[in-house]
Amino acid sequence: MKLKQLIVIVTALQVFNSCGITHAIKKTPIMQLTSENKGHHINSTQCFSPDGKWIVYDSRTHDSLLAASGEIRMIHIDTKEDRLLYQTTHQSQYGPGAGAVSFSPVENKVLFLAGIKNSNQLNPYSITRRTGIAVKTDKPLQPEYLDARNIEAPFTAGALRGGTHAHTWSGDGKWVSFTYNDYVLQQAEKKYPEVKDMRTIGIMFPQPVIVQNADSIENFSGSMFSVLLAPVIQHPAMGTDEISKAFDECWIGQNGYVKPDETLQKKAIAFQGLVIDSTGKEKAEIFVVDIPENFTSTLQIEKLKGSDKTLPQVPETISRQRITFTQHGVSPVPRHWLRSTPDGNLIGFLATDTDNLIQLYAVSPNGGSIKQLTTLPFSIQSPFNFSPDGQHAVFIANGSVYVCTINTGKSVQLTQKDDNLTGAPVWAPAGNNICYNKYVTDDNGNKFLQIFLVKWQ
Repeated sequence: MKLKQLIVIVTALQVFNSCGITHAIKKTPIMQLTSENKGHHINSTQCFSPDGKWIVYDSRTHDSLLAASGEIRMIHIDTKEDRLLYQTTHQSQYGPGAGAVSFSPVENKVLFLAGIKNSNQLNPYSITRRTGIAVKTDKPLQPEYLDARNIEAPFTAGALRGGTHAHTWSGDGKWVSFTYNDYVLQQAEKKYPEVKDMRTIGIMFPQPVIVQNADSIENFSGSMFSVLLAPVIQHPAMGTDEISKAFDECWIGQNGYVKPDETLQKKAIAFQGLVIDSTGKEKAEIFVVDIPENFTSTLQIEKLKGSDKTLPQVPETISRQRITFTQHGVSPVPRHWLRSTPDGNLIGFLATDTDNLIQLYAVSPNGGSIKQLTTLPFSIQSPFNFSPDGQHAVFIANGSVYVCTINTGKSVQLTQKDDNLTGAPVWAPAGNNICYNKYVTDDNGNKFLQIFLVKWQ
């Protein structure tokens, strides 16, 4: 039996003014948008259409079950119309899979990761066997492959040799960032002990890449040119800025950030990098990559191909700097992506406070002092997102959706405590709505991920 659509009115909850919490917003309407007995998994960011009327989602019932997700759909927040945008073929628990879908901020186009078409029990979906696909909402079931893939020599500049995911649109909707694992190196690990596939990050920009030995399955051309941004090594030296992993990145600002000399850095990425401190402890710190304006015209093509033992090189024109030097590093739990305020002035991240509670912090992309944004009496439990006006942040804590006002540090509780909440709450482009995921139990005792919407303004 389908679950009935519901609207809940949240009343005022307990007051914790001394701990940075104010009362919940009274009479805040909460709407359950989906009710079918299937998964409705929203991405950690950018899941609203540019006009805020549609929410895009995949069909997972759990975050870990992406391989089994075979549909990309979107639902209208007012009419509840539900449209199919993409569907895999020969779908099984082993793949191909499709998910982690986001809307372009400027056009009616969605982007998601999809497993390689021939995924099966013997050769399943994996971190090195996925790619980025885009679909225009007025042309469903017509996929556009963004990042080219070339896992057989001779390799192709601008094509990758593995799997991209966690795709995020730049503020202008023209470029895409991603995290990456390399299939060629993953296979080389089996032969050469000195070789290891290590996660890193990259970007792609509009420029077609033609793979000469394309077979449309393992090797294929793409509409965008991909490059990696962060060099990674197996054994970073203690007390240095060398990293063994680059991950969970974000674009800085809608149009970059202002540097100390007051110049505008129009495109930049912040990411978490695993370092080894002077005591031998591994921890994640924050790094910033500046992308020069003439970047696309200065690439040294031959160095971008990589080899059977090495990743494609990071372009020499890329500037990278570490901006945090903390005792304990960015908190690994909950897993979260860095987020930037729209003006690019702050990069947000989660870390533990002196009471070992996970709080929201922020730092300038230019480095410097770190600001603690929340002082909750309990830990933040989810990834977070900044509001479109940059004045607030939303997250799950103590089983509820909370919104923190950055300037005051005060947080308000928007939903009643419920341990079935999961994932990251996401703002609509106008800042008037927030969507989030929650498990709802049907009449037979089965739990399915459903999408909820809570009003903010």
